[in-house]
Amino acid sequence: MKIQEKIHQGKFLKRYKRFFADIDWNGQVVVAHVPNTGSMKGCNQPGSPCLFTESNNPERKLKFTLEMVQAPSGAWVGVNTSRPNALVKEALEAKLLPHWKGFDEIKPEFKITKESRFDFALLKNGTDKKHFIEVKNVSLSEGSKAMFPDAVTERGQKHLRELIRLQGEGHSCEIVFVVQREDVDSFSAAREIDPDYADLLVETVKAGVRVTPLKTKFKDQELSLQKDLLKFLK
Repeated sequence: MKIQEKIHQGKFLKRYKRFFADIDWNGQVVVAHVPNTGSMKGCNQPGSPCLFTESNNPERKLKFTLEMVQAPSGAWVGVNTSRPNALVKEALEAKLLPHWKGFDEIKPEFKITKESRFDFALLKNGTDKKHFIEVKNVSLSEGSKAMFPDAVTERGQKHLRELIRLQGEGHSCEIVFVVQREDVDSFSAAREIDPDYADLLVETVKAGVRVTPLKTKFKDQELSLQKDLLKFLK
């Protein structure tokens, strides 16, 4: 996925009111939108190099968007949580993984109930059974291990319960963890941050739901998903 907007490099100063960040850009402080509802733990250190995009849309209140913060390891860590869904959609269309090849149609934002929906449903001609996919952005790490979530997520817990239910009804289900950093080689739930989510993820696996942790690669303004899965530490 080519990032179409112009990318600038600056210095991350602080995040505030959740959706705002001050960035030092060549000695000038600019305000950028932060498209991330998590804590950004480990990616919010003042003084860290950061990448941000510039929008040409004159109707936007903030024309800058925080995209990545550089970790002490030197890796760029993606904090824009709108990128993973676009990456997964592109990967589904390309049938990046073998188990995505047998489906005929991709339905984004598939509604399950009045209150909830999943990021994708894959449909196959001749059957009413579906393959549901929920996508999560991962930016947190501990050493070489990527972890999710970076804050307690009741919404994430709800998604896992719904995946378990749908799997039990005869559908197939999957949760794709898009790890937006290249300095890791494994993935696990962040039990110390959200033990309930960690327990539910174990139940999800036991129920037959597929867990797919995929690492991204960023080069020359292009962000892509790697097809080799990270080792999942249950």
